Amino acid sequence: MPDMNDWIIPDWPAPSHVKSIFTTRYGGVSNGPNGTYASLNLGAHVNDRPSDVAYNRALLCKHLPGEPRWLKQVHGALPVWIDNSDGLLEGDAALSHQQETVCVIQVADCLPIFLCDTAGIVVGVIHAGWRGLAAGIIEKSVSKMRAGHSNREIMAWLGPAIGPEHFEVGEEVRTIFLDHDQASEPAFSAQHNRPGNKWLANIFLLARQRLAKANVTEVYGGGICTFSDPTRFFSYRRDGETGRMAALIWLEKQ
Repeated sequence: MPDMNDWIIPDWPAPSHVKSIFTTRYGGVSNGPNGTYASLNLGAHVNDRPSDVAYNRALLCKHLPGEPRWLKQVHGALPVWIDNSDGLLEGDAALSHQQETVCVIQVADCLPIFLCDTAGIVVGVIHAGWRGLAAGIIEKSVSKMRAGHSNREIMAWLGPAIGPEHFEVGEEVRTIFLDHDQASEPAFSAQHNRPGNKWLANIFLLARQRLAKANVTEVYGGGICTFSDPTRFFSYRRDGETGRMAALIWLEKQ
């Protein structure tokens, strides 16, 4: 059974009944060629053995109040309410205001963004790659969480993702962000020794800028790099074929 000490618990001043977890590679039964999926791979869409993924998910559930509501993630900008949902929902952010309803997204370099309001009424978690960030996944998620409550104070915690020393993107990606907001320029560093106008992108800074635009001023975390720590984290950019970690958040029953 996985040890919670091997996982990451967000360090943020969320209300005490808001619970959140970010899993690592530790604690599962998966392996694969050369340890590709070792060991707590939670992604059912990769080439891992389905029985191993199912077992890993069952191990994870022992630490949760119920089965997580897994999404079909598409690198888009659709946040979905998972309360009372049936079947596999498509989206890249899961939101809930029901107790013991577990929001979850999967990542292996993309940025997981945990969200809750300061009163602990609503929670959410975002799968934020550059496409989702550029398409407004943060703004759309925060807007949904504030629907009918425009003054609701939202806080965020940025989980592990590919760091700015390793997240190489093309000129077209930089242009998309700068066309939206010139203030995003500091998030890109030129790679002069690389052909083809390559840039290193700081996904943590890009997310902080988008959160600020959405009037989310309490932002914690950021800076833990998945690419540079193969012992703890899966990384698609580093390994290509790899497993997935999970970011989970829920409201504890009061």
